[in-house]
Formats: sequence, structure tokens, C-alpha cells
Amino acid sequence: MENIRNFTIIAHVDHGKSTLADRLLEVTGTVEKRKMKAQVLDSMELERERGITIKMQPVRMLYREKYILNLIDTPGHIDFSYEVSRALRAVEGSILLIDATQGVQAQTITTLEMAKNLNLTIIPVVSKIDSPLARTLEVKKEIALLLKCDENDVLGVSGKTGEGVENLLEEIVKKIPSPQARRSPDELPGENQRQNPLRSLIFDFQYSTHRGVEVYVRIMSGTVKKGDELLFKVSGKKFTALEVGIFTPEEKAKDSLSAGEIGYIVTGIKEPGVASVGDTVATLQDTLPPIKGYLNPQPVVWSSVYPESQDDFELLKQSLAKLKLSDSSLSFEEESSGILGRGYRCGFLGMLHLEIITERLKREFNLSIIISSPTIQYQVLLKGGKTEEIYTPSAFPEDYKIEKVFEPWAAIKLITPSRFLGPLMTIIFEHEGVVGASENFGEDRVSVSVEMPLRELMRNFFDKVKSQTSGFASLSYHLLNLREAEVVKLEILVAGDPIPAFTKIVSKKNIQFEGEASVEKLYRILPRQMFVIKIQAQAMGRIISSRTLSAFKKDVTQHMYGGDITRKMKLREKQKKGKLKMKSLGTVNIPQDVFLKMVKSE
Repeated sequence: MENIRNFTIIAHVDHGKSTLADRLLEVTGTVEKRKMKAQVLDSMELERERGITIKMQPVRMLYREKYILNLIDTPGHIDFSYEVSRALRAVEGSILLIDATQGVQAQTITTLEMAKNLNLTIIPVVSKIDSPLARTLEVKKEIALLLKCDENDVLGVSGKTGEGVENLLEEIVKKIPSPQARRSPDELPGENQRQNPLRSLIFDFQYSTHRGVEVYVRIMSGTVKKGDELLFKVSGKKFTALEVGIFTPEEKAKDSLSAGEIGYIVTGIKEPGVASVGDTVATLQDTLPPIKGYLNPQPVVWSSVYPESQDDFELLKQSLAKLKLSDSSLSFEEESSGILGRGYRCGFLGMLHLEIITERLKREFNLSIIISSPTIQYQVLLKGGKTEEIYTPSAFPEDYKIEKVFEPWAAIKLITPSRFLGPLMTIIFEHEGVVGASENFGEDRVSVSVEMPLRELMRNFFDKVKSQTSGFASLSYHLLNLREAEVVKLEILVAGDPIPAFTKIVSKKNIQFEGEASVEKLYRILPRQMFVIKIQAQAMGRIISSRTLSAFKKDVTQHMYGGDITRKMKLREKQKKGKLKMKSLGTVNIPQDVFLKMVKSE
């Protein structure tokens, strides 16, 4: 056990985690040169396409034929910070990776705080030192200030050229303690770990059609082997270990896994909701509580997903269940809409999580879906004294029934070059943000603390900040408590019928602007029909905006060349009556791309 080193790479998005992992695999000879490719550990098509890590991926490397190095490559995006926090509990050390061209970013600080709270050994590293835009010395100073360490302790590496990687491997072996040295109130004494009963922490899992759920575990104490009778401590489900093994990075079966090791256990379970990140796998005889720190990830954003054709409803149901088998943070429940039919109300960890799940539904299951405008959870106190939790805008009560509304707020840490501070303040004000403390950070950057309604944060605040600062600003956030809100339901009526997918909860002070903007947008993108259609925005019991979309018209008199004008008038009158009849009987056909365009901001 003294030769095992468990560590993770933590960093902001695009700071080079996956590229550095590629070089570590190459230098240690874990992956043969002929098999090397960019982003070796990013196996999902979406990850490779977007250049981001979505699912964490462990790998075992052998260094100098003596040391076993277990690396967990983690996602950098704020939406997946829960997964990162679970991975940090499975290791003894972390490489803090910071881009030499960008310096310390908001998410860097958030993840670093998590690692510090778990008393992990931090190895600070500056990446991309080969870049012509690198500010290596300046960034080293920033890191030294942040960690209160010497500048010489900050290593420099290039994931692209491999410079400094060998030196980094030496530091990992030298500085990161072996699992034997780990002591924590929720774990058993280090020196007797192998003899103690099995206790292991799930830091990730995946689903296989043939093998069921495979859990990725860090063995805290004891040993596990094929055929062992085991138990999920949180869900209470029993199972038999069909196979145990390690990652090289492909799965490789082993006879057993012992204390300090990182590997996988094949459970054979094929039902959703049993395995979850942060749960404990133990023997049936184990009477101790689960390993401390398990949290159920709470959805932040809610959106309704409907199949374009109701014939695909069962396929949508099965697809969501399959996705939940590999992503326990996804939640969904059935709901129905008069116009869109049956669908599912889904909960996500953030806007990127929503985007990835909907993209996977389209790609992996070949589904055509309609997505409603994303919203958050509200707590509504009605005038009769009853309290309701509202997850969908269409279920939000009418204004006259409401006594008070409460909504979640978020604390935001924003780091930006100081020249962009003025324009950013305008955006923060537009999104109802309250600016707190600010401090100079590095030579030309400012760190700003902001509190803002979560509703406004999800209203394209990220995109506006990135756009305004040419991508130089970064932000991270965490949720605060509920606060009173001045919000109201905005409905969009098409031909007199409210369309649930277009319903939004908006601030009372922005109601006129939002109503007019939504009506104008739908007016531009909705195809003309065979009859006249009214598009209206309704809020607080009144119509606040309206546009009329004219109908297709055929020139019914085109075949006439002369004659009495009354002949033409009769034909036009007949057409007019037909249009009125059509309007009373017909339904408006809203194509799927219209729903998608309405949800996306311009």
C-alpha cells in the first residue's frame, strides 16, 4: 500500500486537464504510442466534440515498475462540481492546474476550497508554458499568493510537448501521501485497513446493457473479490460482485481489490436509482453508517421534455431511465399538457447539464423532442395559507391567488480583467444582482462577489458575461437560501390557447418588455397558417402584447378576365367564409424548431 498514490487533476474549464492526462499516460507507458490520441480519457462523443470532460474517468498507471498511480480526471464545469467533490474524497492529493495564458479563475478557487477542506496535498502546476501567450512568471506569483507558498514550489508543464511531465511525476511520488497515511473520523485506522471489513466509496458509475451498473470505487478498508455478497448502504440494495478490476484505461479484471486501490465492481443491477455517487459499498455484515459526506445532488434547473410525436412517449420514458442509470443527478417525473400531450418534467444540475442530456436523447436514442423554457423551483404561499412547491411555469398560480413567492438565490464569484468591470456592472444590475466585496486579483484583474436570484443567473447571465468580456471573465456560484420574489407568470397565447412550453416566470418590473419580446420573436419564427392567428402575451389577468399573423391567401379570381365585379366579390366572400370556418375548426401547427428557437436566446 505504501507504493500507491491516489490523486486527481482539478482545474477550471479548458485549462488542459485532459491534455496533461494524455501526457502522463504516454510518459508512464500506460497507453502505447500507436494507440495515443487526443483526450484518451474522454470516451463520450460529445466530450471529444466539445473538448470538455463531462464524465470523470479513472486510470491506473505504473511508474518506474514500482509505484501505482491512480488518477481521476474530473470535469471542470461548475454544473459538475458535485462529481468533483466526490472524486476528491477518493484521493489523497490533487494537482491544481492553472493555464499560463489565463491565470487563476473563479472555478479554480471553488475547487481548491473543496480540496483544502478535505486536507488533500496540493501540487500547484502551471500548464501551457509553451504557448506564445503564456505569462508563466506572473501566474506563478498569483498561485503562490493564493496557496501562500513559495513561487519555486509551483511547477511548469506543457501537456502539448510533454515538457515538465517527468518532473511532475517525481513530485507526485514524493509529496502525495500513500493511502496508509490517510486518517479520518469516518474511516477505519490506516494500519489495519486490509484486515478490516470492506468499506468503499462510489465516486462514479456507468451502465452496460450486458453487465448492468458498474460502480467506480475507492477501497477505504478491507478487500473485495468476485462473488462477494455486497450492499449499497444508502439505497439498501444487495448484490453479488460479478467482476472486480482496474482501469488501464480500459477495464481489466483482477482477482481482488484491496484497501487504498481504485477500481470497479460489476453489480449486474439493471434498475435506475440504486447506485449513486457518494454511496458506500460494504459487506452484508457491516453495521457502520455510510462513509461521511454523502449528499443527494439537488436539481437547480427544471425543464419539460415532450416527444414530438406521442408515439415516441414510451421510447422517451425508456431513454430517460437508461440515462439515469449512468447519471444519478438526473431526475424526471411524468406530466401532461393539453397541447403537447404527455412528457416528463426533468431536473438538471445546470444549463450545461440540460444541454448535454437533451443532446444525448437526440443522438443516442434518435428522439425528436420539444423542450420547454428552463425554470427553477419556487415556493408559493397562497392567500388561504397553503404553501406549494412549483417546478413548472404552467403550474404557477394566478397573481390574485398569491400572498408571497420565495425563490432561491446564488452567491457568485466573478473574476475579470479590470477594464471590463464597468460594462459587467451594467449586466449585473440588469439581472437584479447585488454587488458585495471586490478585491484586486493579480496585476490587472478584479474579483467581485455578487448575490443574485437563481432565476436571473439562468437567464443567459453566463453568455452575456463571456460575450461582454471576450471570454476573459470567469465565474462560479453556490446556492443560498430562499428569499422573497416579485415574479409573475407570463403566458403566450396562440389563437387563444396558452402554449405551456412558452410559459415563463418573469420579474414584475420586466413583464412588459418580456411579453413584447416573446410575442415579437414568435411572430417572426411561426410559419403562416391557412387562417389568421393572434399571438398574445398574457400576465396578471390582462393582455400586455399582441400581434396578428396573416393567413395564406390564394387569388381566387385569377382565372377571370373581365365580366361584372360582383362575380369577383362573390368568390372573395366565399373565401372569407371558408377562412372563418377554418379558424373555428382548425388547430395551429407549431413545428419543433419553433419551440427550440423560442427556448434559445438570440
